[in-house]
Amino acid sequence: MNDTTLFERLGGENAVNAAVDIFYRKVLADDRVNGYFDGVDMEKQIQKQKGFLTMVFGGPNNYTGKDMREGHKHLVLKGLNDSHVDIIIEHLGSTLQELGAKDEDITEVAAIANSVRNDVLNR
Repeated sequence: MNDTTLFERLGGENAVNAAVDIFYRKVLADDRVNGYFDGVDMEKQIQKQKGFLTMVFGGPNNYTGKDMREGHKHLVLKGLNDSHVDIIIEHLGSTLQELGAKDEDITEVAAIANSVRNDVLNR
């Protein structure tokens, strides 16, 4: 078994930073989910997301944001549901694919995202 972290396999800090930038371009262009980002300071959001993904992918833990349940509670009140989470995971997967990530690593990223689905949806 390979001892490298998902963070390392994806390409480390530069790859995560590039992925988050591309990911948010896709999300903000998608009318099915972009309304959830109305009024959000996207520069701040992007920085938080880079820290969060770095941590959950096995890189350095510099994340200082809220937990998944607390961070998304207000969005659930606005109607956030499973279909929206699916769209977000789809955009993340396609972004990683564009950046040359291996299918098994993309599958692992989707599994990580799905592992917090109930917290994100506050159930």
